[in-house]
Amino acid sequence: MGSVNASLDTRWPSAATLLHTGPAPGRRAVGLLGAHTYLTSVTPRSATSTPRAIRDALERFSTWSFSDEQDLVDHVSVVDYGDVEHPDGDEGAQRIARAVGDFDPQLALRIFLGGDNALTWHALRAVAGPDMSNYGLITLDAHLDLRDGVSNGSPVRQLLEAGLEGQHVVQVGLADFSNSAFYARRARDEHVTVISRDAIRSESVEDVARRALTLAGAGGRPIYVDIDMDAGDRSVVPGCPAAAPGGFSADEMRRFVRTLASHTQVCALDITEIDVERDSADQRTVRLAALLVLEALSGVSRRIQ
Repeated sequence: MGSVNASLDTRWPSAATLLHTGPAPGRRAVGLLGAHTYLTSVTPRSATSTPRAIRDALERFSTWSFSDEQDLVDHVSVVDYGDVEHPDGDEGAQRIARAVGDFDPQLALRIFLGGDNALTWHALRAVAGPDMSNYGLITLDAHLDLRDGVSNGSPVRQLLEAGLEGQHVVQVGLADFSNSAFYARRARDEHVTVISRDAIRSESVEDVARRALTLAGAGGRPIYVDIDMDAGDRSVVPGCPAAAPGGFSADEMRRFVRTLASHTQVCALDITEIDVERDSADQRTVRLAALLVLEALSGVSRRIQ
């Protein structure tokens, strides 16, 4: 992997300084938990920890947002709950649930770093508890994730079977030639809202995000957001095994995450589907994931008190 020397300038604090072991007084607290699921992936991938790589990449960025003209360090702190060891399978799901149970109840947002998309099934189940019917789900993903079986291609189907209501599931970014007619029919039968990539050509990213929030959050329900990095164009996410040409730009993904995270009903967000060993030498996939973490924090800082 390529490397760039981190700044030693004390007047240029890195984004890694936002990570703490507990909440910071006067700032909104955001929880961070890593869980590198990979064993059930449809596309075999390495065991190299993506959460660790994303944390390391935060060193390459600062805490200052030009867009908002504010320093994140003044508004948010990230409580780092570490990584769940061996998160795959039933025992791994139990470990994730225990880790989520240790979260500070006052967290403004919970961020989960995968791993593959199997994390979405484990994490939303842990956040929602026994009654998932009270939650909404938004995915940014090239794929429906409604496959049969248990894999990184099945979390949405598993969640629906566990009680998540299809009319409160919104899937954004579905790609041509990356799904099947059978699973598209399953999405329709479950009353899932599908917003394909074509929608972005006629609507702004922000408008699409707001439409998704309205549908997923109907009735004031909390919303879980799954950011599958393979929704991005393959040129910007080479570390995503299933990414294809024609996906979202890095800027579109960043704006989408910031818009969603600024909404108070969004209680949790995951970033999944990166294989560090497949990333480019300049670490562009991992670095984009780190920027999405910062965009989520920027969104939280925008929330009205």
